[in-house]
Amino acid sequence: MTETRPEAPTAGVALTAIGVAVIRARESRRPDRLYDDPLAQRFVDAARRSYGEEGAQRWARLEALADTFFEGRTVGVRLVDDRMVAAVEAGCRQIVILGAGLDTRAFRLTLPADVRFFEIDLPELFAFKEPVLADAVPKYDRTVIAADLREEWSEMLRAKGFRADVPTYWVDEGSLGYLGRADALRVAETLTELSAPGSQFGAGRFHVDRNLPHYTELGRLVGGEHHGEGRDLSGLGPDAQNWLTAHGWRTSFRRWDDMVAPLNRPAAIRDAEVGLILAIRE
Repeated sequence: MTETRPEAPTAGVALTAIGVAVIRARESRRPDRLYDDPLAQRFVDAARRSYGEEGAQRWARLEALADTFFEGRTVGVRLVDDRMVAAVEAGCRQIVILGAGLDTRAFRLTLPADVRFFEIDLPELFAFKEPVLADAVPKYDRTVIAADLREEWSEMLRAKGFRADVPTYWVDEGSLGYLGRADALRVAETLTELSAPGSQFGAGRFHVDRNLPHYTELGRLVGGEHHGEGRDLSGLGPDAQNWLTAHGWRTSFRRWDDMVAPLNRPAAIRDAEVGLILAIRE
């Protein structure tokens, strides 16, 4: 019999999830690792097999690009881990990961047993992810919602058991940055409507020069409409904190360099305007 292998994304924004898995697998091999994600290597191995000999050159480009983004991206994973633990300690019992990619926090973090995970991402991403995880057992209730964030997803989320009366931690590790401003704001409006008091959301504030070589290469690899020339790919944009405050969130701002300093990694960028907007629903 011929073995059926899951097909890894080779283009489009879902491709970035493979690159992040490469980064997480590399971090997990370090003796001074910031986190341990044993499932990341599964994704890397499955994706490499899926690319095969014909895709060897593309795979090499993907790994090289992951190396370029490694230092900043790997500390970002750890920061989200820490914020998630803190949000749960503050009372959030639902975690919704927007553009979940190949996230495995439902399998690896230590949280209270009653926490529920909801992962939202494109159908083609889950078509690869779920077969790879077929024999892995999550530590918490975990539900996937195959949906495009630019389209209607709130009713699917509710239908899968999400409760708008329970405080929720909304996770965005960069997926909103791949959306145009109008689409990103619609996502923010939707999660605001679904957020009980005490819910939390973190919105990144970054300055990205897409003319830098590694961002140019990322655009070439991803391709498609998400990286077309002239598109506004600024996500929630520079007024995100004002928007969140005006829509019932209590906000504060933490500089990126202050957050990464305790991790002792070369990830500082020396820009006081770059960091994270922390938002709590009032």
